[in-house]
Formats: sequence, structure tokens, C-alpha cells
Amino acid sequence: MDNLTRRRALSIGAVLGLASVTSAPGAWSWSSKGSIAGTDSVTDPFSVWDPDTDDVAARLLADGSIPAVNKAWEAWVDNSDPLPSGMPGYLTDYLQQVNQLPSWADPALLAASEKLYKRLNSYLFVSESLGSGILSTVIPREARAVYWSAGGADMKERAAKTFTFGYDLHSPTAWQPSGHFLVSANKTRLVHSTVRSLLLTSKRFMESADQPKPISNGDILVTFHSVATVAQNNLSKWGIKLSAREQAADLHAWQVALHLLGVQHQFIPATWADAQTQADQMLWPKVAPTPEGISLAKTLLGYVEDPTLGLTTGFVSEMVRYLISDTYADWLDLPHDRVSRVLIKAAWPTYVRFREGLSPIVPDGLYLFDQVVRGIAMLFLNNGTSPTRTPITLPTANRPGA
Repeated sequence: MDNLTRRRALSIGAVLGLASVTSAPGAWSWSSKGSIAGTDSVTDPFSVWDPDTDDVAARLLADGSIPAVNKAWEAWVDNSDPLPSGMPGYLTDYLQQVNQLPSWADPALLAASEKLYKRLNSYLFVSESLGSGILSTVIPREARAVYWSAGGADMKERAAKTFTFGYDLHSPTAWQPSGHFLVSANKTRLVHSTVRSLLLTSKRFMESADQPKPISNGDILVTFHSVATVAQNNLSKWGIKLSAREQAADLHAWQVALHLLGVQHQFIPATWADAQTQADQMLWPKVAPTPEGISLAKTLLGYVEDPTLGLTTGFVSEMVRYLISDTYADWLDLPHDRVSRVLIKAAWPTYVRFREGLSPIVPDGLYLFDQVVRGIAMLFLNNGTSPTRTPITLPTANRPGA
């Protein structure tokens, strides 16, 4: 990315309330004193991976156990479910160590996050799926890793699996025995390691790789910021005020989630202010268009567009532009629809406040915005099988031709 493009990207981050820097950063400088570890050291998270989980994934690939594991996982859904039989002993031993909440998890804050997400789910559908989902396609490392993995060849299923993770985290029973997030997080962590191992065998992926291995701790944190930190700022922009307790609960749920995904404590932000500072260095300076990202964006948007719901190409594109900015949308060559643009910019914040009971004003386009929420929920939560979940499974290969 040239300097002009980088400056534009950083300025857009500032507009979104995330970036305060005005030039490209140098060496990694975020200190762990801003982390839940509370130490004071500087370690580059983009050079840290998940070795124990990687070893398990490599063994599963080597001994051909993944089909049997995926079958066994069908019975492992609820947080209270016992580990299923039918898995290799080394996988069971590994899961017995990680399939639990950390000792520092705060039950009261996790319960508060469940209550908060029950209220905010509709807006998080829009911010995290349509907004952050498309934003991910201008994060080069993420776009390339997704495109050349097996998920890139079936993006509807891949998106549904990704949203199952988000749905389970934002469920009003996420951390309860009947919830699913602990299981979904452990499955996702193993998916990351399996994809990491497989992509190292992809000639096409490795030709564009700028890391020894993909999906580092830093890359997972970039995704966290593109989803959670962006959502925090969107809620503020739309007039949704969260109490200090609610903000703490939201962050704590994500802190536990990052721990369960194998992110080291020295990198997990301790406060939202620390998260914003970290995002300034690791998210916005990293965005850029890639052929893989452009292809993924077009595929994803094609799933969302549904004339029967009123979600035309122009309206969906303008909703994306509103969520992620014109600069990034232009990189993806999204079309313009001036009529939809005026409606969205003026009426969406009013719609959110109206649905929150914060405004008596009925917004223009009320029905259309309801259809946006409904359409996105149908896409990412259904995928033709279930109203709430798509099974998270381990891949056995990369994208065909990778």
C-alpha cells in the first residue's frame, strides 16, 4: 500500500473513532502493561502462534483422524456436554486441559454480557456480519488465509460457521451449562490450527504470505478489533449509550473469548481504551485491497442481496459503505446508490434509537431496515439447516487448486 493510500486508510479509522495515528507505525510498540497480564514488556503478537494446539492439529492431519473427530463433535454442543468418545486420546487429553473457563473469569460480568447481548443482538447482526464481515476482506492476511483455505471455496458455509461463533458468544445463555460458547471457542481454536497447518502446504497461499505461518496471535487480535472494537464505536455512533458496567461486561466476554482462542494474556487489552490504542497500531495500518479480498466481498454481498426482502444490490452496497466507509468500499468496487445513501445516513441511527425505545420518532424506511436485520439473520444463522447454528468442523484440505 502506498503512503497516500495508507494515510487515507488511517484517516478513515479516525473518522470511525478508532485510529488516532496519522502516519504508518514503526516496530511493534504496544506494551503488555495495557493487557490483562499487567506486565510491562513489548512482544510482537504477529510472531506468536499457538504451539500446543498446532501440534494436536498436525497429528490429526497426519493420522487421518479428522473425519472421525468431526463425527464425534456432532454430539459435543452444550457447555455442559462431556467430551465425546471417538476421538484420539491425545485430542481428549488436550481438550481436558483447555475446555474450561480461566480462573480469572468473572461470573457476574459474563452474566451481565448475556443480558447486554440479548438487548443488542439486532444491531450486532448488522455491525458484525455485514459491516465487519466485509471489512475483513480488506485485511490482507485474513482475506488471503480465508480465500485459499477450504472455507474460501464455500463462503456461505464458512460465513455461517463464523457467525455461529458470534451467535454463541452473544447468546443470552452463552456461558451457562445450556449455552454453546465454550465448545464453539475450542472447536474454532482447533480449526485455526488445522488451517494454519494446511495453508503451509498451499503453493498459491505461500506465494503471497508475509509471515512464516498464518493466523498469529496478532491476526486473531486484528479480527477482534475489526469486530468488537468496531461494534463498540458503531453503537456509540448510533446513539446507544452503554453504562460503564455494560462496557466492562462486553469487554470481559471478549477477553475470555480471546483466551479460549489461544491468545496470550500479554496481548489481551485490559480496558477499551487499551483496545483502541492497540487497534490504532494493528488494524487500520494493515488494511489494503487484494484480489482475494475483492473476490470474497463480491461473493458475500451476493448472498445478502435479496430482492424479495427489498435488499437490492444498491441498498446493500450503500449499507456497507455506511458501515465501513467509502474508501474501503471503493477498494472493493462496490456500486453507489444515491437514494439509498441518503436514506441510510439519515434514518439508520433513528431506527436504532427507535428500536431501543430512546426515540418516539418512527424512522423513514422502518420496514426496510427491519428486513435488513431479518435478511442478515436468515443468511448467517440458517444456511439451510438450523435457525441458530451451523456445525463447526475441521477441514482436511485447502481450497481446490491452492
